[in-house]
Amino acid sequence: MDIVYFDLETQRTANDVGGWNKKHEMGMSVGVTYSTADAAYEIFSEQRVEDLVARLRRADLVVGYNVINFDYHVLMGYTTLDLPYLLSTLDLLVDVEKAVGRRLKLESVAQGTLGVGKVAEGLDAIRWWREGKIREVAEYCCFDVKVTRLVHEYGANHGELFYDDHFGNRVPMTVDWKLS
Repeated sequence: MDIVYFDLETQRTANDVGGWNKKHEMGMSVGVTYSTADAAYEIFSEQRVEDLVARLRRADLVVGYNVINFDYHVLMGYTTLDLPYLLSTLDLLVDVEKAVGRRLKLESVAQGTLGVGKVAEGLDAIRWWREGKIREVAEYCCFDVKVTRLVHEYGANHGELFYDDHFGNRVPMTVDWKLS
């Protein structure tokens, strides 16, 4: 089974394009995948967005964090395909929200589960893009894909994840992501 972990960064903020309902106008700066079949990362520039969509379509399962309501909508600015319905997807945020009753940042789940946080934030990636620091954007996106993969693998192997609540308590949540 080829599980492809996926994340992308954007060129513009929601404010830049006139709101969150215009994600398709945010533009992809960098997209990154990690394929379990290839055991390799692949970095896609905006010029290779068609290759990225093709790669996602070949996956048996795409795994990401908020991919259904964000990343796919950004990509749909480049394609006529309805990616949330076309691709077999496990959006970790959807299951986290079901388990906890609210949305949690990947940072909170990664820190609570793995003791590892993110190295930056999405706004940093947009600033780096504007400064022409494409390597920094790609490295940040690769790290997010790695964190997403590690969170998914932990949840699949242990049936639970953790997050730190507002009081600093490590709180468990149940997930059902068994790998076949």
